Amino acid sequence: MSSSVFADSIHPISSVSELASCFTCDYGKASKIDAFGFLSALAERPSLPRKKGAVILVTADTPLLASRGEGKTTATLALVDALRARGVDATAVLRQPSMGITAAGSKGGASGGGKSSLKQAQLADWGLFGEMARIETAQNLIVSRAERALEEGELDEVLLPRVSEIPSKALRHIAVATGVKGTVGADVETGVAETCVLTPTCELMQILVLSHSREDALERIGRMVVGAKQGAAILARDVVDPERVLTALGDAFNPTILETLNGSPIYMHCGPFANVSLGIPSLSSIEIARALHDVVIVEAGYGADAGAEKYLDVAVRRHGAPMPSAAVVVTRATTWLGDGELRWRFPFNINRLEKDGIPCMPLVNLWDGEDDRVPTLRAASQELDLREPIVGNLFRDGSESLIPQLDGLLDLLNRDEVPSTLSTRDDVPLLKRLALLIADSYGVPTERIIERKSFRPSLEQACALAADAGIDWNELAINAIKSPATITDDDRLPQDQRTVTLKKATLHAGAGLLCVNLTTSLTTSMPKIV
Repeated sequence: MSSSVFADSIHPISSVSELASCFTCDYGKASKIDAFGFLSALAERPSLPRKKGAVILVTADTPLLASRGEGKTTATLALVDALRARGVDATAVLRQPSMGITAAGSKGGASGGGKSSLKQAQLADWGLFGEMARIETAQNLIVSRAERALEEGELDEVLLPRVSEIPSKALRHIAVATGVKGTVGADVETGVAETCVLTPTCELMQILVLSHSREDALERIGRMVVGAKQGAAILARDVVDPERVLTALGDAFNPTILETLNGSPIYMHCGPFANVSLGIPSLSSIEIARALHDVVIVEAGYGADAGAEKYLDVAVRRHGAPMPSAAVVVTRATTWLGDGELRWRFPFNINRLEKDGIPCMPLVNLWDGEDDRVPTLRAASQELDLREPIVGNLFRDGSESLIPQLDGLLDLLNRDEVPSTLSTRDDVPLLKRLALLIADSYGVPTERIIERKSFRPSLEQACALAADAGIDWNELAINAIKSPATITDDDRLPQDQRTVTLKKATLHAGAGLLCVNLTTSLTTSMPKIV
């Protein structure tokens, strides 16, 4: 079912559209794209005519339950179909699902629903072409080489966790080595070293999301911190040839092209779990889609306080990803209006993005029996001074209900660019940047940020390991690790009483990330099946 064409076949190509046809088969066959070959061709031949698609970021309200989404993928697919019905060359880039955490598809995967579904839904929900398994194998290969180095006395401890795509409860309780609370690799609640993490949360997954080229990927893999010798960092390149790891990854670097039931092209690659990882598709897949289409909808995981925040703070600010021309923030009627104490979160998430210069369209994804709530929803949006919402039962009606509602969104794509406030955090020391992130994304000022005793020791160790890896820690991007169902420690408190707790900092040197555990909600990188 899959196909890949390599870079040496592209030289006679005279246009990007011809280049695309060379790299892919028919959309209905769910083909793969040689991402690095495609991007290197664009870089080496700047005269090739290419598009520079505008990005629409699709994110969501903060869900009431961590195990429940708001319908971002369903909304994304319906939007693509509706835009194309309006004559716009639109596509979307989706995150690849993690099969294990969804209990083998029983929760739903990443293929939408009803009339807003992928034609290859089963393929998408059940692991595509084995990319997750390749990532799992590749990081476990690095760990196995680190364990051999441990046996030979070349390091004192292994810090890189093993990986599993199935979140077995037993794996959360196996202690291979113990650590001191707050140290790198130690669970903040128990002090026991994390020995196994779920595939989407592992550092190799983050490297796949952020790498722009084969050389970039090799350098990042080599820079991963795998262990320590007398407190000094030991890097992956010290224990294994990064080329071997790249071989183990195979074509996991390559996006897959799928299609909606209506025949719209959709790209899927990398990046689930915005609560404990990045929660965005690969930057390479976004760049490929932008070269081929006029509008690219990028799906960001969980709420605007999670995946959208990471797209802006990690992808845009640190990696040159395109600034969104607009955003669509999806909610369910029950999430927005069903709990009075949490009703503040939907307008907060929208206004947070508007403040950064990204105009936001509210989108209410109705369930059966909620059609009579539309007047109430529109009135609530108007009362909050939000833009005119897009409302529809996207499972039942698909894109049909959205086609006449897109004028406002199309107007946003044609507007003059608004200056962004994102640059206010550039060239700011890391801890100050963390405080600004918490203030902007969670609405909690510096004086209400709480530090556990475990935070500073873990931060100091992460800083020392970064120095050993040749990294200026102020150049690290911040990756917030927290529950997807809460923005602050307690979202039910009045605004002037809400706090955010800092629990632990962990270095992912290869990905260029400082992972910071936030809020008092328990979050583990080997979660329960939901």
